[in-house]
Amino acid sequence: MTYSTPALALGVSLLAAALGGCGGAVPLTFDLAALPPTGRTSASARSVTVAEPVGIQPFEADRIIVREPGGALSFLGGAQWADRLPRLIQTRLIQSLENSGRLKSVSRPGDKIVSDFQLISEIRAFDIAAGSGEAVVDLSAKIVAEGTGKVVSARVFTARIPVAKVDVASAAVGLDAALARVLGEMVVWVNSGR
Repeated sequence: MTYSTPALALGVSLLAAALGGCGGAVPLTFDLAALPPTGRTSASARSVTVAEPVGIQPFEADRIIVREPGGALSFLGGAQWADRLPRLIQTRLIQSLENSGRLKSVSRPGDKIVSDFQLISEIRAFDIAAGSGEAVVDLSAKIVAEGTGKVVSARVFTARIPVAKVDVASAAVGLDAALARVLGEMVVWVNSGR
């Protein structure tokens, strides 16, 4: 399943043009997209709570990360995500699951909604691999039964999207496309009940 992000590319271009005269003091802010609605309305009786993903400290921020060939991590200057990366991924995952139309409800912990399962995840990679010129998204996920705490299923989701160059616009578009691929696989997996 392939998802394009023309709206993101257009938004990046317009935002870059609007901020062009600001002297670089204000960082460009980039968003990530949820999967679009599928038009399905055959919801199951299952409900899922989506926890905020965890990750190492660099992934806890709102910065776009570059991983150098030796493993060193750096931030792309003059750019940031629209929110802290874990919260942004959580929000887009919730929206993508809701847009699939297959679940009774999707919520966050603390919403005081009783759910059947909790989806917990870890950000293993969300960066530009400078050596290979790829946007890399790697998330591990577990579906946990709320009543027992038993892990029902676990998987690792990875996507690698080539980027033309290591700059803020290419990085944001590439990471958004890689996340779209991962979200597509995660939504199918969660909805399948495995």
